[in-house]
Amino acid sequence: MVGTGKGAELGVLFKNAESLETAHKLQTIILDKTGTLTQGKPTVTDVIPQPGFSETDILRLAAAAERGSEHPLGEAIVAAAQARGLPVEESQDFQAMPGHGIRTTVGTQTVLVGNAPCMQAAQVALGRLQDTAEALASAGKTPVYVAVHGRGAGLIAVADTLKPYAQETVKVLRDLGLEVLMITGDHQRTAAAIGHSLGIDRVLAEVLPEEKARQVQKLQAEGKRVAMVGDGINDAPALAQADVGIAIGTGTDVAMEAADITLMSGDVRGIATAIALSRRTMRTIKQNLFWAFVYNIVGLPIAAGVLYPTFGILLNPMLAAVAMALSSVSVVTNSLRLRHAHGPRA
Repeated sequence: MVGTGKGAELGVLFKNAESLETAHKLQTIILDKTGTLTQGKPTVTDVIPQPGFSETDILRLAAAAERGSEHPLGEAIVAAAQARGLPVEESQDFQAMPGHGIRTTVGTQTVLVGNAPCMQAAQVALGRLQDTAEALASAGKTPVYVAVHGRGAGLIAVADTLKPYAQETVKVLRDLGLEVLMITGDHQRTAAAIGHSLGIDRVLAEVLPEEKARQVQKLQAEGKRVAMVGDGINDAPALAQADVGIAIGTGTDVAMEAADITLMSGDVRGIATAIALSRRTMRTIKQNLFWAFVYNIVGLPIAAGVLYPTFGILLNPMLAAVAMALSSVSVVTNSLRLRHAHGPRA
């Protein structure tokens, strides 16, 4: 009771006692990148056209394709076009390819917007765009290809800023003895660059939304107790699959419903707070059990008369009642010490 109450005070909502108890056993924690480690509000940083196209052409066509998109990258492209005063046209024959991209028709032009696997599947010749994309990815930016009529037309680079305390939180989690992984659908080079800046060595990149839960299962198959941290609809299956799912409170309702723990704000420091509080709560429970056993192991034999034949000592029922009350008082008092707990400093 005190542990869950203190958690709520610190902005960490434990769905039930089981989640509070399980969190202290965690060995591995998977952090979703977008919306968890980053702000989830990427912005367009570069627009690189191929010969025959202008920056305006690339951005206009990509924005038309992404119009109405709920994906953060799509929203960033539309926002960039609007910021430049470009018209965001309606598109026809919209076809979404989850985890890859979008195919649509803008006016008389067939437009394909997506990642490298999307272009490869459509047999789009990328030419020098591929080298440019790798350079951008190495800088921590996400490259988005734009193809028109099956030909590579240009590249849009999008970057998402890290959340405050993201790097410090990763360090605290590692100091707590946890193996920290980052999972993302981003290009391998982009993911590696962001992971390196955060101090995360193991990065799961180019993971499709439906594969996130499978990645959690793989780690569990290795005998590890795994936590998953996410905020989006596509994180929900992984949150449910994990031993402990942790949802960011600024995310979707679906993610919070699937999770065992909800951070009531977007502050990533709450992740370390939840685990540290679970460990301290379980340590307090073990202390309470120890002292309860001590009272009973000493008191019961005396009450049963084990000292009477030798010393003539019997335990007066009033003293037994006092000892029992002291046992309860000590347990409650020790538990109330949790009210002074705070999260690890990040």
